Amino acid sequence: MRHVTWRGDSRVMTEHPATDTGPAAGQREAAHAFARIGLLSFGGPAAQIGVMHRILVEEKKWLTESQFLHALNFCMLLPGPEAMQLATYAGWLLNGVRGGLIAGLLFILPGLVMMLALAAVFVSHGEVPAVAGLLYGLKAAVLAVVAGALVNVSKKALQSRTMVSVAAAAFIAIALLKAPFPLIVIGAGLTGIALARLAPDMLGAEGDADADVLPARTSHGAALRTTAIWIAVWLAPLAVLVAAFGRGHVYADAALFFSKTAVVTFGGAYAVLAYVGQQAVELHGWLTPDEMLAGLGLAETTLGPLVLVLVFVGYLAGGLTGGLIAAFFTFAPCFLWIFAGAPFVERLRHVRWLAAGLSTITAAIVGVIANLALWFGLHVLFGDYRETAIGPFYLPQPDVAGLDLAALAIALGAGVALIRFRANMMAVLAVAALAGLAVQAAG
Repeated sequence: MRHVTWRGDSRVMTEHPATDTGPAAGQREAAHAFARIGLLSFGGPAAQIGVMHRILVEEKKWLTESQFLHALNFCMLLPGPEAMQLATYAGWLLNGVRGGLIAGLLFILPGLVMMLALAAVFVSHGEVPAVAGLLYGLKAAVLAVVAGALVNVSKKALQSRTMVSVAAAAFIAIALLKAPFPLIVIGAGLTGIALARLAPDMLGAEGDADADVLPARTSHGAALRTTAIWIAVWLAPLAVLVAAFGRGHVYADAALFFSKTAVVTFGGAYAVLAYVGQQAVELHGWLTPDEMLAGLGLAETTLGPLVLVLVFVGYLAGGLTGGLIAAFFTFAPCFLWIFAGAPFVERLRHVRWLAAGLSTITAAIVGVIANLALWFGLHVLFGDYRETAIGPFYLPQPDVAGLDLAALAIALGAGVALIRFRANMMAVLAVAALAGLAVQAAG
């Protein structure tokens, strides 16, 4: 069992034989792992969660399934990009605040550099066919990563009929009924709490508080100091930009806009995109609808979290400085949410009824991930699709004749390599990228 004690702002881990929470991760080794995750983070949140699960839980065994799912649980409740926050939370679990900061930055930086470069190319020359070909193959291969992650997470989270029912209900609600994400989460949590009180046997193992948790000895003073520091990191530059340039200047307006976005957009990356797509295009006029769609296409197929499309928006609004402002005020609050909330969320895992509510939310999130995987798969294999309304349901209706057989072949090949033969992920993605380039060259 791994025991964790607190000394001020840092955590000190002591290992004992026969650990059930995995080996310790040194900061250097963890940094290498999160750099690798950052370089493999194609395909949006579902795929990125899959990459993290494969490396941190299956390969390195640094986190248990319950720790990973609990962290995912919390991150899905927060505003902003859930995958980036999950990387930060995982880094914090392994090596404290410094580990979380390193993990979050390494998850962001490769995609940030790539998006800034592609935004500059887009503004100067439009889209580049060779880059599109490489990303075409990567998108298809990422489908296999998504499928594997969904299966592995489901095995742990859905260990009773009740949890399977919750996941199915969440999928139907978000995919077919277009129910708001916060409503799904609240409903799942209340269901779990009610079952813990009235019918605990229906929850199965999920209703039990986890054993592999941090002890309830978190220093409140340390947590408050960390929170105050990260509030200053976020708001002090905002105040400087507004004071220096004034309202109405693109730099000040962008800082205010992306700070607001970081607070109000619950429901993950797709909720962020819906909000920004409306505000940046219609209210601020920083880019056209076609340019917003082009930015979304780049974000879908490049490294890093999907919300890097905000960097594209910032770049078109104010050049390189605008892109960096968008990045800072999008991601700085994410570190605040994790470092302020994670210690107390870990403590709450000891509370049985609350653990039951969070476990039920985890089951609902499986349904949400399934919806993200479906959305991503439809776009990769069919390019586009329409929805047909039948009563309260919205059913996706892809054009079967438009099935992209080349993308399907790359996805199936990657799936066999990754799932059946446990091949090296980097090698599989590299081969897929080259296959995509070949398809592009062949027209």
